[in-house]
Amino acid sequence: MANKRIDQPTGTETVGHEWDGIEELNTPLPRWWLWTFYLTIIFAIGYVIAYPAWPMIDRATAGMLGWSSRGALAQEMTAADRAQQSFREQLAAIDVVKLRDNPELMQRAVAGGAAAFKVNCSQCHGSGAAGSQTLGYPNLNDDDWLWGGDLAAIHYSIDRGIRQPDDNEERQSVMPSFDGAFDSAQLDAVTQHVLSLSGNADASAAGAQIYGDNCAACHGPAGQGDRAQGAPRLNDQIWLRGGTAADIKRQILNPRMGAMPAWGERLDPVTVKMLTAYVYSLGGGEEAQAEISDSAEPQPEAEAGNDGQP
Repeated sequence: MANKRIDQPTGTETVGHEWDGIEELNTPLPRWWLWTFYLTIIFAIGYVIAYPAWPMIDRATAGMLGWSSRGALAQEMTAADRAQQSFREQLAAIDVVKLRDNPELMQRAVAGGAAAFKVNCSQCHGSGAAGSQTLGYPNLNDDDWLWGGDLAAIHYSIDRGIRQPDDNEERQSVMPSFDGAFDSAQLDAVTQHVLSLSGNADASAAGAQIYGDNCAACHGPAGQGDRAQGAPRLNDQIWLRGGTAADIKRQILNPRMGAMPAWGERLDPVTVKMLTAYVYSLGGGEEAQAEISDSAEPQPEAEAGNDGQP
């Protein structure tokens, strides 16, 4: 204190500290800063009184306003649940085939179905619903369907499942094994004929005869498939189990038939409807068969070797 003095150039008192000839000036704080500081103190006192602030053993002080972040969250969640409940009631009341007539409800159903798809379906079909040819999971983005791609058909497949032992015969098609039915030359011939249906090989009379005798009853003379019995379409470029000659031979000799759970036994009806709307929206959804013009080209079926899933 005895070392304090007035700094002549600035006219400011020093604090009395000196180091190597350098002294510290006792410059007062700006008035605006002091008033700001005082206001923050007043604000803090008011906040402590109005809002929860002081922690206690099992709770905090409630504050005179009675507000809490948990209470605010509970109110928001309640409001969201009410809004969601209204949507779910509308979706429960509407027939799934009428969803397209209500664009707003359809849009919300698609959004809900996208979330449900990631939880329940993406493990097999992939997060983007592209499936897996290696594992035999169908691509849900294309236009090929084994059992049908309208809302009613998709809903039935999701709700009842594919090849479930306790279900009826609506989704129970099984391709027989032709192991031992053909010699090597016949197997090559019918394989080449199957490839020729999609333009990937030249047709032969021998292959066409074998195909007509053994395969056309289910897959159709031109490989157009048959939705009534879940027979895959063979005359396009979409393959579930692979489209090479080796892949086709393997499927002829040892057919691999996949299965899908009956999601109606695991999920509530509204969630099944939302999944239906989402799958329908992926790009391959189509009108009901009754609405398709009779003059249109045949539009049935799904990936050759399809697991029977939509």
